Amino acid sequence: MIPEFKMAASSSSSEHQQKSSRQHLEHLSKASLMEAFQKPLTTATAVDVADPNWKSALQEPTKDLRAKTEDVKQLLDVQFDQMGLKRELQMGIFEMGFESPSPIQERAIPKILEGHNGQMCDVMARAKNGTGKTGAFLIPLLQKIDTQDQTTGHPQALVIVPTRELALQTSAICMALGKHMKVQVMVSTGGTDLKDDIMRLQQTVHVVVATPGRILDLMEKNVAVMDRCKMLVLDEADKLLSQDFGQLLDRILVHLPKERQLLLFSATFPQSVDAFKSRLNNPQIINLMNELTLKGITEFYAYVQEKQKVHCLNTLFAKLNINQSIIFCNSSQRAVLLSRKITELGYSCYCIHSRMPQEIRNRIFHDFRTGTVRNLVCTDLFTRGIDVQAVNVVINFDFPRMAETYLHRIGRSGRFGHLGVAINLITNDDRDTLHKIETELGTEIKPIPKEVDKRLYVAESQQDLEESFIKAIATNKMAGASASATSGCGASSNNQQQTSDQLVHPLQRTTPSGLPEVC
Repeated sequence: MIPEFKMAASSSSSEHQQKSSRQHLEHLSKASLMEAFQKPLTTATAVDVADPNWKSALQEPTKDLRAKTEDVKQLLDVQFDQMGLKRELQMGIFEMGFESPSPIQERAIPKILEGHNGQMCDVMARAKNGTGKTGAFLIPLLQKIDTQDQTTGHPQALVIVPTRELALQTSAICMALGKHMKVQVMVSTGGTDLKDDIMRLQQTVHVVVATPGRILDLMEKNVAVMDRCKMLVLDEADKLLSQDFGQLLDRILVHLPKERQLLLFSATFPQSVDAFKSRLNNPQIINLMNELTLKGITEFYAYVQEKQKVHCLNTLFAKLNINQSIIFCNSSQRAVLLSRKITELGYSCYCIHSRMPQEIRNRIFHDFRTGTVRNLVCTDLFTRGIDVQAVNVVINFDFPRMAETYLHRIGRSGRFGHLGVAINLITNDDRDTLHKIETELGTEIKPIPKEVDKRLYVAESQQDLEESFIKAIATNKMAGASASATSGCGASSNNQQQTSDQLVHPLQRTTPSGLPEVC
């Protein structure tokens, strides 16, 4: 249980903000939620495909001037308009704000479209979290869709993902990329009315994005007929091929034609994925994982006793410049209790976990993506593929037991080459796990300094950031040397609404184990 942490009541303005957020959550309709997911950017405009100046007529988003790390910088200097893509697809790409292909997109898109040695090939692609894997499979998938085929109930492509939230996100990106193609995309997940999916499949559907259990149900009811499905994508393939989903996937593959292309995308390829390789046709492997962690994420730990975690978290909230944060707990019960405590402290916070009704999960996910709420407490439900680029802080309130889980958690920040910080609250029981994860991932998790340089996780403009990031790294290394003896749970100036009470900085001391202790 998370211990009680008593503090003065929040200000009236904070209470009003929390009440308004709850009312908004309760009254957001399912229809408006789905509309928000399906229109992440602008609606399609009438652009003449034959117009040589077609780019100037597009509704492109504001250009992102933030510098990007080497994780997403091009390797081959190939542009989207040099890949032989349909003009309508290029329109969707540019309106999504994709300026140039990331390394995984440079390598995967031509391989999926052109094959290997002139023959169609299946692809296993491994790249870091947040480096453009979704675009790497959706762009060639849409290129192969025949939108002239209006047959009902016979999808041409199937994308399977492990979580419902990821299905919503992926389908929204697919619709945005393909809106000028007039491609019909359907999302199908558990927790929703099966009758709605059956009715939708009585209309034209080119692409289905689904979770394994629901799409298998539709296949076995002979509602989703896969005889024309020419591409199957397994996103987060390591999770889909684990014991949780492995048997479902075997049953799904039975319904697919033999002549189909199979694409596996993931940040990690455990033994279960390697074993699946024997089932692939002319398999081609793309591995861009020369290192596992993102270059833009700086990792810290703070040594605390269990009863001090909430106090330390409160201090972090007061001192860090947080755009949005995700706080991970190891159980649903702890996530619920912690979110209540954060709300009592006066901060904007929601909680999400797998035991919630799907409609509530969707609403919370929607509010977090749109910035209505700043902090999200969750379980590992939220570690897979979820892309909220405003997240610059990830906090492991409970430290994970597996290196793979840790990698996916911290990958929620620093998305697509941007900056982020991961802070781990470590108890005495976590010491061995900390060292094991550092060794397995080949990363260094440093003691948190008294002041976390905001240049490590707060974006600046393109021209200023690279120099300041290098300086911040150097400063961080110097601070890390002194922090190995003492460490604090402090950082830069406050950027969140908090209670009116003055927070006391935690005392610092070193435990016999050599790990810095906070509070």
